Amino acid sequence: MPLVRIHFLGAAGTVTGSKFYIETPQYNILIDCGMFQGVKELRELNWKNLPIAACGIDVVLLTHGHLDHTGYLPRLIKQGFTGDIIATAPTLAISEIIIKDSAKIHEEEAEKANEEKYSKHHPALPFYTQKDAEKTIQRFKSVEKDIWIPLSTDIKYRFRYNGHIIGSTFIELDIHGKIFVFSGDIGRNNDVLLRAPEKPDWADFLFIESTYGNKRHPNDDIEEKLITLINETLHNRGTLIIPSFAVERLQTLMYILWKLYQKNRIPNVPVYVDSPMGNNVLSVFERFPDWHKVPINEYYAACHHSTIVTSYRETWEIIDNSHPKIVIAGSGMVTGGRVLTYLQQLIDRINTSILLVGYQAEGTRGRLLQEGTHEVKLFGKYYQVNAKIHQIESLSAHADQQELLEWMREIRNIPEKVFLIHGEASAANALRVKIQDTYRWKPHIPKLHEIIEIMV
Repeated sequence: MPLVRIHFLGAAGTVTGSKFYIETPQYNILIDCGMFQGVKELRELNWKNLPIAACGIDVVLLTHGHLDHTGYLPRLIKQGFTGDIIATAPTLAISEIIIKDSAKIHEEEAEKANEEKYSKHHPALPFYTQKDAEKTIQRFKSVEKDIWIPLSTDIKYRFRYNGHIIGSTFIELDIHGKIFVFSGDIGRNNDVLLRAPEKPDWADFLFIESTYGNKRHPNDDIEEKLITLINETLHNRGTLIIPSFAVERLQTLMYILWKLYQKNRIPNVPVYVDSPMGNNVLSVFERFPDWHKVPINEYYAACHHSTIVTSYRETWEIIDNSHPKIVIAGSGMVTGGRVLTYLQQLIDRINTSILLVGYQAEGTRGRLLQEGTHEVKLFGKYYQVNAKIHQIESLSAHADQQELLEWMREIRNIPEKVFLIHGEASAANALRVKIQDTYRWKPHIPKLHEIIEIMV
């Protein structure tokens, strides 16, 4: 019987850095290739080479395009990977946007750190460059979903829709007749933009995310919360800043705000969308209408309702404008991007409101704001937090505990192994208990760099 080794190179004991290396006698596969985000100890792992030989990886399969699933790809190529990077067409479109944007930000931040001398590294170097990003994109190869595609005589794979972001999938990998299912990030059943996730019907070995394994998303009335915040912003003549993930969340917010205006629920308050990456993602929705459920005429109307910021000069004009306004800017966990400039100038004002609308990983500025910090560090300096902090959890693009349990419900067999990945320890452990109680399966929570051997 062939021996398969599973190397947990990321998203094990933590949410970010998704990387799972499947080593077989015939073929070696990497599922996802993401960057670590959050606490310093995790971020520092990004600068270390992988504990495997990158030149020994035959192929990379991507579940979706988010940075914590794709952002390490340029470093992988620098370490010697020469194979194909395979995903659905919209996932590769998103990945191209995210990797190019990430490279640009890395270069800009290194340049700024060197100019202002706030880095302990001399000189500060970018994690990777725009040239590295271009080399990465040359290795992209798109395939259709729902079709089994052979990698070798006894190994094949297919992508299946899972509704997290546009193009996102879970991956079924058939190795010598055994089915390995990698959930990726599972979406919501009632998403504003996307259809409900499909579900696996068989899994000999299941690798399932546990981001919200210890939570149920509240049944918030999102529209009412937004209406209240917008009215408060108008009354206080302030700014509502919404740090947003550039993929899906930004487009969802644009669509909801346009709908509220259409229904005369909010006045025509200016909405500024300041995320170069988010603006590019809008074109992906236009190119791949079969991957979302928004009618194209409504998509165009929602885009025209917002002002798309195209230059850094416009960013400063918006900051200097004293009129009430809504600003949607990247990034969603306040780790980088244009939102930092707005916060640097406005976070100390009592008429500023900040609305967090997604998961805030441990060690990020978003988590600090969520937990009530009195100051944040931006560009090497500390700023007083006088702004009001709000949160809408129900806009999350991740399935909650109940939705994760339902996603597994159609699996007809008893998996030989269930691995809980992509979650902090408390979330993974809570989901482990619920799976045991619900299905009588015995999940395992792998540690970072753990290796599991499986006979197939």
